[in-house]
Amino acid sequence: MMLKFESWSHGGKLFQNQSLDSPGPKNNHLNSLKLIQLKISSRHMTEFAHDKVVPDKDSSLNKKQQVAEMFDSIAFRYDFLNRFLSAGIDVGWRKKAILQLQAIQPQKVLDVATGTADVALMTFKMLQPEKIIGIDISEGMLELGREKIERIGLTNRIELLKGDSENINFEDNSFDAITVAFGVRNFENLEKGLKEMHRVLRPGGKLVVLEFSKPKQAMFKIFYNLYMNHIAPSFGKAFSKNDNAYQYLNDSVQAFAEGETFLNIMKESGFTETYLRPLTLGICTIYCGSK
Repeated sequence: MMLKFESWSHGGKLFQNQSLDSPGPKNNHLNSLKLIQLKISSRHMTEFAHDKVVPDKDSSLNKKQQVAEMFDSIAFRYDFLNRFLSAGIDVGWRKKAILQLQAIQPQKVLDVATGTADVALMTFKMLQPEKIIGIDISEGMLELGREKIERIGLTNRIELLKGDSENINFEDNSFDAITVAFGVRNFENLEKGLKEMHRVLRPGGKLVVLEFSKPKQAMFKIFYNLYMNHIAPSFGKAFSKNDNAYQYLNDSVQAFAEGETFLNIMKESGFTETYLRPLTLGICTIYCGSK
């Protein structure tokens, strides 16, 4: 099957329909880019570099299955490692992401890749919507989230369901707002996941994505690369007892279509009024779009 580049821009240059196996310096340059958009004609769906980054390259399972198994295995240490490895900064990131919804005061919210329900719980505390639905492919993470929700008596306001971000089991125009924190990197098909979220968002509703990104400042970037390549995977392995999870974190961050590239993907998926907000010298970014 021939894979071809669709028309897209990089650094202000437009590239069109370059075959992966065609020779020439231009094609060699294109092949070296991490954020290559590929079109598979039989699926009519765009693929991005991070779509194929998996926790275990030797596994016969697809990305979605591997990610579910990985999170099941680290669920018992997930919240602790988030706080520990980020020195607690991740809490502030989540609050800033949720504040992007304050102006529209959503009453029905979908939290995609909800995990242990950190964002769902914080959204309820900050915005007091009538209902929050959280979906995730990891039952292990959901169980821990349900326990947290039950402990504070919010089971009638926050509901966690096993669900796939690329096949959301709700009708069109069901939600006033959608949140995704550190989840879009894990989608097996980013474009499909974004289009599904756009489908279930009501007209006038808003999507807020919080995701890791790479810093641009040179000196900070040296420390960041040391941390992501060596420190975080070592601590993650020691505390979670999973050899691959935090190496996968770094690999997927490195390959992810961040910044303006991600905003363009959101626009291609139907979102309007898109914007981004870099956080903490660019190591995390808030992306927003409306329907």
